Amino acid sequence: MIRVVVVDDQELMRVGFRMVLGAQADIDVVGEAGDGAQAIELASQLRPDVVLMDVRMPVLDGVEATKRIVAAGTARVLVMTTFDLDEYVYAALQGGASGFLLKDTQPDHLVSALRAVASGDAVVSPSVTRRLLDRFVGTGGPPMRDTAELDVLTDREREVLVLIAKGMSNLEIAETLFLSEATVKTHVGRILAKLELRDRVQAVVLAYETGLARPGLG
Repeated sequence: MIRVVVVDDQELMRVGFRMVLGAQADIDVVGEAGDGAQAIELASQLRPDVVLMDVRMPVLDGVEATKRIVAAGTARVLVMTTFDLDEYVYAALQGGASGFLLKDTQPDHLVSALRAVASGDAVVSPSVTRRLLDRFVGTGGPPMRDTAELDVLTDREREVLVLIAKGMSNLEIAETLFLSEATVKTHVGRILAKLELRDRVQAVVLAYETGLARPGLG
């Protein structure tokens, strides 16, 4: 069972999420919180697999709550937002969130995203993530981080990292580079290990911040 804590300051949203998730045989909503402080407390007490986190809340916002939960190692965090261009969401990704979704996401996408995050993967939406990064990582100026960080990668690993930054899945990368999906998975694992990154979300951010991937280049 995937144990989930739902965090949102609107009770109606929590009820909706609980109904969608509770209908799944492999998902158990073990708790609900209305602000970030409650979320931290519940995550510590219940040790869920995933915290479904709202961003804008009273008492303590979702960004700070995400940082503290990830730092404590009590759960992985999937951020939900009403706005697809929200600086708070980018801050949450930097703070350790395993991805984010819009609140109007289709129920089946929400369920699949939760399963992915619970299994240790990250949810990198090609559309929303690219728009966020295009706005907040840079607009074609000098890199925000030293490109020398990428020197540990092979040419093939750089190719894979660029495609990760485009929001492609392992299967899509495999089809693009004419590789097997297993080979791509190996490359992704090596990229994360060499660059000391937690997951694909951090890989996307690094690719943009070093200038390997650039906004608007497709």
